[in-house]
Amino acid sequence: MEERSLRDAIARDPTFVPRSQLLSADDVSRAVRRMAHEVVEHSKDIDQVVIIGLQIGGVAFAQRLASVLAEITGHQIRCGQLDVAFYRDDLARNPAPRPAATLIDCDLTDQTVVLVDDVLFTGRTVRAALNALTDWGRPRAVQLAVMVDRGHRELPIRPDFVGKNLPTSRGEAIVATLDGVWIGTKVAP
Repeated sequence: MEERSLRDAIARDPTFVPRSQLLSADDVSRAVRRMAHEVVEHSKDIDQVVIIGLQIGGVAFAQRLASVLAEITGHQIRCGQLDVAFYRDDLARNPAPRPAATLIDCDLTDQTVVLVDDVLFTGRTVRAALNALTDWGRPRAVQLAVMVDRGHRELPIRPDFVGKNLPTSRGEAIVATLDGVWIGTKVAP
């Protein structure tokens, strides 16, 4: 299963060359469960929490987080996904990304939104997500959950819930899936 997940991740980013696995599927599962408990501890009203996964890597983590939250609380947790491709600040330097689906089935006004992503690096994807969220209402609060925080922030963005802090060099790359976390490098296409 872990090999299939790594193959899927590499298919999504063919420039990634894995060097070693840092976390197993069990490690990831424990981290998501711990983050879910932290979300419950920090939420005044779990019925006002909406989990939003960032396309592409954050969607599976968001769905798992919502599932674990439902298991812990006994409440159905709303979960959606957000594409930030056209809210990015690097469109002038990089070709237009392939858009993915945004699926948010509720007004986010006065809700607590937990944005979920796989890897936090520079913070620019999260900045784009904050801009994109305004199209769906004005949340009471926005919190950030990431499976891996690898450092190297370029913007003043800090996660509220972290699966694992994995300091890396700028030349390294991280791929995080529900089946594990790998470190490697990126090669030119």
